[in-house]
Amino acid sequence: MLYLDSAPNVEVGVLLDQPCPLTGRVVASTLPAGTAAMTVHRGSFGDLGAAHDAVRDWCSAHGHRPDGIRWEIYGPHNDDPAQQWTEVYWLLS
Repeated sequence: MLYLDSAPNVEVGVLLDQPCPLTGRVVASTLPAGTAAMTVHRGSFGDLGAAHDAVRDWCSAHGHRPDGIRWEIYGPHNDDPAQQWTEVYWLLS
């Protein structure tokens, strides 16, 4: 999920390994280019906010400024929270 701002205006994406016809509100998109701070959250999606906090805290401690654009990449579906993982990225200014 790509968060474009705090409104929230979001994009939900799916990685395709081959071209397919896009119709209606489905459009091709790419993640933002640039330097990003990131972490990997392992566990329940309900605890994902702590990963975002960790990235913001790291940025503050190391003199980096997030620009507000951030995204999450989810690992393969698993009903067991112990097997779930999510990559959390914040684009830096």
